[in-house]
Amino acid sequence: MIQIIPAIDIIDGKCVRLTQGDYAQKTIYNENPLEVAKEFEDIGIKRLHLVDLDGAKKGSVVNLKVLDTIANKTNLVIDFGGGIKTENDLNAAYNAGAAIATIGSVAVKDQPLFFSWIKKYGADKILLGADVKDEKIAVSGWLEKTNLSIFDFIKQNMDAGLQTIFCTDISKDGMLQGPATDLYKKILEQYPHLNLIASGGVAVMDDIYKLDETGCKAVIVGKAIYEGRISMKELKSFIKF
Repeated sequence: MIQIIPAIDIIDGKCVRLTQGDYAQKTIYNENPLEVAKEFEDIGIKRLHLVDLDGAKKGSVVNLKVLDTIANKTNLVIDFGGGIKTENDLNAAYNAGAAIATIGSVAVKDQPLFFSWIKKYGADKILLGADVKDEKIAVSGWLEKTNLSIFDFIKQNMDAGLQTIFCTDISKDGMLQGPATDLYKKILEQYPHLNLIASGGVAVMDDIYKLDETGCKAVIVGKAIYEGRISMKELKSFIKF
């Protein structure tokens, strides 16, 4: 059964969502991210995807206080990302309560550094986020598209020992028009042993069932929950199923 991982995106300490990564298209959903995290925990959610959008924009971690609060006041396993560019950032995230650090741009722009982190901290402590547009990797908050194919990128990282990757199709993110199931199928056909986490585009529970059928291990869901398209009741019954 696919695991549901809700996302909480943080700007100025508040729970927000962007549309297609555009900071100008921001909606504030809750002033208190801890409240949101507790609601998830109360229905049986075990894992949280926490994103420091201020950190992603700045290029260094900003919202550690939010991470620290949620880590101390819930039992959620938190993967935290956004602006982790140095080992200091990485350690700051772990020290503030992140079980797993989410890394994106560094894995593309400085592979030797990223691979050294996998070796030092262990593959289970690091979650690689691959942002994709037209099957090519995009970096720097999606502002930059590279010529690196997602399939080559996955191979390089699996060769370095990484087993889990979450993949976001930028064209789908925040659009509530369904996830990139065809892309995920293609990835899993090539790499059947990869723990693939789907991200972006989930609009209704049916999307989650379809992703389960593709073989994705987990799915990150954000906007659909906050917009009320997927209710807490539906999530709860899925988790308890």
